[in-house]
Amino acid sequence: MAGQDPAAQDPAAAPPPAPPRRVLGTRTAVALTVAVLVAANLAVHRWSGAWGLLTSVVVSGALIGVLRLAGGTRADLGLAPGTLARGARWALALAGLVAVVYLAGALLPVTRPLFEDRRYAAMGGGEVLLRAFVLVPVGTVLLEETAFRGVLYGLVARERGPLRATAVSSLLFGLWHVLPSLHLAAAKPAVGGVLGAAGAVVGAVLFTAAAGVLFCELRRRSGSLLAPMGLHWAVNAFGYLVGYLLR
Repeated sequence: MAGQDPAAQDPAAAPPPAPPRRVLGTRTAVALTVAVLVAANLAVHRWSGAWGLLTSVVVSGALIGVLRLAGGTRADLGLAPGTLARGARWALALAGLVAVVYLAGALLPVTRPLFEDRRYAAMGGGEVLLRAFVLVPVGTVLLEETAFRGVLYGLVARERGPLRATAVSSLLFGLWHVLPSLHLAAAKPAVGGVLGAAGAVVGAVLFTAAAGVLFCELRRRSGSLLAPMGLHWAVNAFGYLVGYLLR
C-alpha cells in the first residue's frame, strides 16, 4: 500500500533497538558499585532471614540500575536472551559435578572432617533446607553473582577486556568475604586447628578470590551468568546438606 512504512510490512527491516542512554562513565559506575557493595556487605553481615533476602534483592536491582545508567545491556550483565539456554545447561552440569565430588568427599575418611561444621549442631532439617533452597540462592548467589560476575565484570570487560574484569571482580569478591570469615576458625575445627583465626580469614579471602577467577572464566566461556550461578549455588547448598548429614 502506498505510503505505508516498509518496516511495518517487513519486521526484519525494522531498525535494532537503540542502546540504553549512557548517564554514568565506567569509572564512576564501578566506584558507585563498590560503594553500594560496601554498604551491602555490612548490612547482610548484620541482618539475616527475611531482611537479608530483601537486602539481596534490593541491592541486586540497584546494581543492575547502575549498569543500565552506564549504558550496559543484558549482554554486559551476562543475561542476553540467546545465552540463557546454554548457561542453564552449564549450570546443571556443574551442579551435578559438585554433587559427585561432595559425595565422594563425604564418604572418604580422609576428607570427611572438612565437611564438619559446628554451626549445624543446632539446626533442624527444615532450617537446612531453607538455607539450601532459599537463603543461598536468593540471599547469597543472586547478590554476589549479579554484583561480581554480572555488573562489575560487565562494566570493566566492556572497556578493559575480560582479563582486567576478572582481576577486579575476583579481588573484590575475596575482600567481600572478610566479615563472613571472622568466625570461620571456631565453626570449622579442621580449618581453625591448622590456620588459626587470622589465618582462616586470610585463607578464606584467597580461596574466594581464586573461586572468583573460576566463576569469571565460567561466565566468559559460557557467555552466561547462569553458569557461575549454578556452580555457586551447588557449592554452598550441597555444603549445607552434606554438613548436616555428617553432624
